[in-house]
Amino acid sequence: MQIPNLDFRLVRLIVQTFRPMNRALILVSITLLLGSASYAQQSSPAPAPIEPQASPGRAASASPPAQAVVPVPVPIAPIKPNGPVQKSLVRITATSVEPDYKAPWNAGGLERGVGAGFVIDGNRILTNAHVVSNSRYLTVERDGDPNKYRARVLFVAHDCDLALITVDAPNFFKNMVPLKFGGIPALESAVSAYGYPIGGERMSVTTGIVSRVDFQLYTHSSIDQHLAIQISAQINPGNSGGPVMQSGKVVGVAFQGYSGDVAQGVAYMIPTPVINRFLKDIGNGRYDKYVDLGITYSKLQNSAQRRFLGLKDDDRGVLVNTVVSAGPSADILRPGDVLLAIDNHPIASDSNVELEGERADFQEVVERKFKGDSVKFDIWRDKQPMTVSIKLYTPWPYRIQGHSYDVRPRYVLYGGLLFQPLNLDLLEAYRPTDLRLRHFFEYFVLEQLYLAHPDVIVLTNILPDPINTYLAPYRGGIVDEINGKKIRTLDELASALAETPEQFVIRMIGDGPPLVLDRNKVEAARERIKTRYNVLNEQNLEEQPASQIAQQAKGN
Repeated sequence: MQIPNLDFRLVRLIVQTFRPMNRALILVSITLLLGSASYAQQSSPAPAPIEPQASPGRAASASPPAQAVVPVPVPIAPIKPNGPVQKSLVRITATSVEPDYKAPWNAGGLERGVGAGFVIDGNRILTNAHVVSNSRYLTVERDGDPNKYRARVLFVAHDCDLALITVDAPNFFKNMVPLKFGGIPALESAVSAYGYPIGGERMSVTTGIVSRVDFQLYTHSSIDQHLAIQISAQINPGNSGGPVMQSGKVVGVAFQGYSGDVAQGVAYMIPTPVINRFLKDIGNGRYDKYVDLGITYSKLQNSAQRRFLGLKDDDRGVLVNTVVSAGPSADILRPGDVLLAIDNHPIASDSNVELEGERADFQEVVERKFKGDSVKFDIWRDKQPMTVSIKLYTPWPYRIQGHSYDVRPRYVLYGGLLFQPLNLDLLEAYRPTDLRLRHFFEYFVLEQLYLAHPDVIVLTNILPDPINTYLAPYRGGIVDEINGKKIRTLDELASALAETPEQFVIRMIGDGPPLVLDRNKVEAARERIKTRYNVLNEQNLEEQPASQIAQQAKGN
């Protein structure tokens, strides 16, 4: 299509007439005008070609000057197509049950979602963890087959949002093509994302470029940060779990992005180093999760601070701020230590190391380790160099600050009072405004509050009954002790309430009078409260899978 001969002086006059703030809109209008003129040109006979006129500086003739032909940009097909991806892609439909933290004895709310996955070696399908989380029934569909096949979960890694599922139906994987993995794509290189987003039933493909490679928060867990790649390809609901490909190989798995009111054209994929680590971790038949050093640190880019610590002006090292006593670095690293190198990779003062020709945060070295592996640090302590080795594992205190999946909430119900351990799901369900509760959550690890309270037991709800009248002010309080005995865990609370004193005197953290219950009145009201509020079980002390709880209930 060619641009018609149009007097661009008129166009320039139109643009200059409007204020700068409106020029974007005007330019769009001009584009539409040119398009309309082009359409009219195609509908009418083509005018005779105009002969070249005098060059600038000479006297122009009466005829208008000829305009140069401007070609309209046309999208160019990829040089290396990705092949018949339809033979590898599947559509996943998940029926899930979301836990009810306000009434944890209930099964929860029923939901249905759609995602994507793709076949890899070993008759396995790779997808996102959030596609299959809390699922009760999974089905998959493949291109050209009208049937829905029941699937089952093999492994789930909630900390890196990946999962493996399979289909037991005979011949399901016949004629399916397992995809191969590539490396980390280069910045500005083109990639294609495949999936089943909203807007239709068939496979969709969007293209974009790689715009950033960085550590990002994985929102599925809301606490884990791993390597992620930002792409400009559109990622919408239904794309989750689908492959992002380049030159016929998978370079990532689509998994999250910003909504339109926050940012546009910003989506992320899980890169192959994270995928390969997941597949290697499950090689022994279980998933052991990501390991962590259990420390906080700060950059050492201030020259005065470096001189105070006795460091050279060589732009190396980060400063250890805190060491989690429940983590692998306890008794090895100390606050005030300077980390100079990790596994012989020098650590720059901005916390980056040179890794496989790229700059990455030094924690990427730890990210590639597994449970039981060791990492070596060259450190600077008391103005002296040292070398230490740390055997890695996953520190447990971080768990309360992330989402939980595929488990039923833990709780104890007594006298209509609902006691639950503090975690992120609880906060999102109740949205409390109590600052003490927020402090315990935010600083549970940093201030090592878990040493005195491995479980932060909260009185979250009250099922109204004559025996608990006027106790509403205690809602949101944190249990400190019962009848003079310190309460550290939910199990200890359940054991204390199973005793037989005349009264239960429950003290909360902070000032104020204790909460008092008459045990005999509570026992007399037990069945009444259970019947009124349809309470099937008065407690669940273990964070076990919901399916296992259902089997136990059936056995009883």
